[in-house]
Amino acid sequence: MDGVGAMTQRGDARIRELKEAFPRAFGADPDGVWEAPGRVNLVGEHTDYNDGFVLPFALSETVQAAVRAREDRTVRILSGQQEDSAKVDLDALARSDALQPGRRVSGWAAYPVGVLWALEQAGHRLRGMDVLLGSSVPTGAGLSSSAALECAVGLAAAESAGIELDPLALARMAQRAENDYVGMPCGIMDQTASTTGRQGHALLLDTRSMQLEHVPLELERAGLSLLVIDAQAPHRLVDGEYADRRRQCEEGARTLGIESLRVLTDQGTTPEELDVSVEDDVVRRRVRHVLTENARVLEAAQLLRDGDPAELGEILNAAHVSQQEDFEITVPETDRLVETVLQAGAWGARQVGGGFGGCVIALVPQDAHEAVVAAAASQAERRGLEAPLMLTAEPAPGARRTA
Repeated sequence: MDGVGAMTQRGDARIRELKEAFPRAFGADPDGVWEAPGRVNLVGEHTDYNDGFVLPFALSETVQAAVRAREDRTVRILSGQQEDSAKVDLDALARSDALQPGRRVSGWAAYPVGVLWALEQAGHRLRGMDVLLGSSVPTGAGLSSSAALECAVGLAAAESAGIELDPLALARMAQRAENDYVGMPCGIMDQTASTTGRQGHALLLDTRSMQLEHVPLELERAGLSLLVIDAQAPHRLVDGEYADRRRQCEEGARTLGIESLRVLTDQGTTPEELDVSVEDDVVRRRVRHVLTENARVLEAAQLLRDGDPAELGEILNAAHVSQQEDFEITVPETDRLVETVLQAGAWGARQVGGGFGGCVIALVPQDAHEAVVAAAASQAERRGLEAPLMLTAEPAPGARRTA
């Protein structure tokens, strides 16, 4: 996970440092700087690839890409957080054999190179670029640093080539990069939150119709904040567990004879009815999570429309139990952290992200903020770890050119 400086450094100072570093890396000033945010998902885990509902919002923490166009079709990418670099030829990348074993760029660079590949595959002819990356989005914490990286580079590449992409089209390109180039079978939520985020709002997204609604998220007015706490249990989604959950959901849909698990929500199916419809216990529990999670998303969105965010606490708690018992994607570190912050005064908490580690989000009243922070730090100390990185999540704008 990135250091405290990267977590807290924001705005003009961060962009200025990236612009100052660019000539040292590439010998000339950048044409501009683009950035895309990470995201926190209030509720709606593993519903997006089941055509369901999600309720994320974009964070103030972003990935930045300083870019200078080149006259050739070479792309050079350097990262301020990584020691290595990547260099690709766009003509070679555009050919279909770029996906043959051994031909892909690997590691962190697969995300930016993958979005270039997706743009070229979609018929967009890009310009060569020199790219210097910076980031304040924690990695391995369930805050979607990968989608932010894809969207920042994708937007920079498109605009540098004079290509107009609407935010949803950019999100599709970034999702294809992650699905088909990186090999991570994610849904569309992370990329859509990163491209369409709006300051002060959460995003209610119907992932089947792609209908968007920006819902006011006014926690401060209600005397609340959403605290994001690193559980110090980094997740590794590409290791197969995420893909297993997706396959189990697809098996559930086949068993029920429906196109996707979203149909259950449309039909008003109850969890009790699943008990007699799906015999396999594991598959039944996976399906039950998706069904009840969709209901939690819709309930949470209505609470925000009604200006009643205090009631979100019970929804977060129920979501964590469902992730723990039905979808089995929590880990002991996140379970203990949820229990700790609730005992310290949080009104609700759950593991956030695709699962198997990452961060916990906690809905915290102002008068309990210090106690919750202290309790999380004390738990880390008992584990022999440094105090966890924490941030107060505030809804921010989506991907954009900033300089």
